[in-house]
Amino acid sequence: MRPAGATWHARAVLMHPGQLTVSAATVRALVVEQFPQWRSLPVRSLAGQGTVNAIFRLGDHLTARFPLQPQDAGSVRRWLAAEAAAARELAASTRFATPEPVAIGEPGAGYPLPWSVQTWLPGVVATEDDPGTSGAFAHDLAEFIGELRAADTKGRTFRGSGRGGDLPSHDAWMSTCFERSEHLLDVPRLRQMWAALRTLPRTAADVMTHGDLIPGNVLVRGGRLAGVLDGGGFGPADPALDLVGAWHLLETGPRQLLRDGLGSDDLEWERGKAWAFQQAMGLVWYYAGSNPGLSRLGARTLGRLIADAGALP
Repeated sequence: MRPAGATWHARAVLMHPGQLTVSAATVRALVVEQFPQWRSLPVRSLAGQGTVNAIFRLGDHLTARFPLQPQDAGSVRRWLAAEAAAARELAASTRFATPEPVAIGEPGAGYPLPWSVQTWLPGVVATEDDPGTSGAFAHDLAEFIGELRAADTKGRTFRGSGRGGDLPSHDAWMSTCFERSEHLLDVPRLRQMWAALRTLPRTAADVMTHGDLIPGNVLVRGGRLAGVLDGGGFGPADPALDLVGAWHLLETGPRQLLRDGLGSDDLEWERGKAWAFQQAMGLVWYYAGSNPGLSRLGARTLGRLIADAGALP
């Protein structure tokens, strides 16, 4: 199971400017006030889980998620509703377990934003049970990504400025990452890599994607894929986007099994590298002091990309 601590204040080390703080006492007060049917359930904080939300367990079968960054309450409510709809759609698109939305709470007890309740999934996150050398896990991951790709986009296409659209649109962010990483990474080489990766053309139509297949969002049991967390971003994007999991999660042999299972051609595979590179560059410096585990993840992913013979297309 993922670790839980009963008295931890959400994020003793702040990861974002102006970040909100949520305590177990606040969570209990909100639950008692808004969902009295759960008032008898124990509240346990999950240390080390989530960078966007503080996460607490409610009893054995539920989790409560509290956005960490100050925002307009109405915008957060709309996002939580959209996230719940995406999570339901994801659950209907795969045989693998994903959290199911249960309820949306309102501000109160000193916490200023809406919040959400989901079902709890048993399993160990991949940050604690590394599946990187498991061929069986690679086959499972290929099946999961394939199931998502087969889901109906319902005519939707990628919208927004995040990962999954146009690679060159991330140039400004990458420049920031390079500047902030001078003391952490071999930035000249990484600049050279991005200069090549950013030019990879986009030819494939959007498919449905998870969008954030990092170890903290993947549950493992017995070397197999047990479930996938954080499905609120399920939506249409570049088919290569979910290939970030190849670099965040797998070593060389299983990574090739994933590629073979998906039938990725050279262009799709290289664009997958580009999205993994873009994500990893931000993780290293942004979380260097506040979440060293995520920073190390970014450095490991960059190391895999550098070591790969095709890392400089």
